This record gives sequence, C-alpha cells and structure tokens, in this order.
Amino acid sequence: MNTQRCQEMLEEHQVKPTANRIVLIKTLAEAERPLSLAELEQRIITIDKSGIFRGLCMFKDHGLVHVIEDAGGVRYELCRSHRHHHDADDDMHVHFYCERCHITYCLDQIPLPMVELPEGYQMQTANYIVKGICPTCCQLEQKRNLRLNIT
Repeated sequence: MNTQRCQEMLEEHQVKPTANRIVLIKTLAEAERPLSLAELEQRIITIDKSGIFRGLCMFKDHGLVHVIEDAGGVRYELCRSHRHHHDADDDMHVHFYCERCHITYCLDQIPLPMVELPEGYQMQTANYIVKGICPTCCQLEQKRNLRLNIT
C-alpha cells in the first residue's frame, strides 16, 4: 500500500495522518497475517512500543483495525471492509492459531458458522479461532520423523 492510499484511509476514518500512523498502517497492510504488538515493534524500529500501542488503540476506535485474541495473546489486523462501523461482515472470518510456531493465520475462505443468540442479545463481533498445527509445522515434523526413522 502506498503512502497516498494510507493517508486517504486514515482521513476516511477521521484519523489525522501523521508519519507514524502511516508507517503503522503500511506495516499492517503489508502483513500477511495478524500481528502482535511485539511483532509490530520488531518490524517498526522507528516507533517505540507505546507509540505503536497508542496508534493501534486509535485505529481500533476508528474502525481501521480489529483485534484477534488467540492463545498467543492479542493480535491486530487491518480491517478489510474499511467501513466506518466496526467489524463489518467481511472482517469477521476464521483464524487458525498454530500451537507450534505460534503464528495466527486468516482463513478467509472458510465461512463463519452462524451463532443463534437468545432473544435480547445482539452480536457486535465474533472471534473464531481454530487451534492446531499449520501446514509448515506439519511438514517440518514429517521431515524430522523421516530422518529419525532413517537413522
């Protein structure tokens, strides 16, 4: 995502575009998966942890990011809908948390199961996490097992 598009996105959500906010939004846009605060801090060396966290909080309040709570903690993902209300339908999707590498993946192609709530309850968002072992970790384990069986 280029700088101009980042500025436009911030302005569309009534967030003043600053250099730090543009860097943060670019980093989230370029990520292929939800990122934790620590992962963002590693990727963005020009902004301290508190600056990144303040930006994430502002983005969440303005519907730019949504929060995923998985076994590894809290992760942040740029909203795909870019609408002004939080967690639009196209932002609600299944996530997969790998218990080996501790990476969370978006599984956009898998529809969220419908949840029938009792009368009087109104759903605002859904956080659907599937836990297990990702394909990369499965392959690494298979290779390791093959080496152990050969020797």
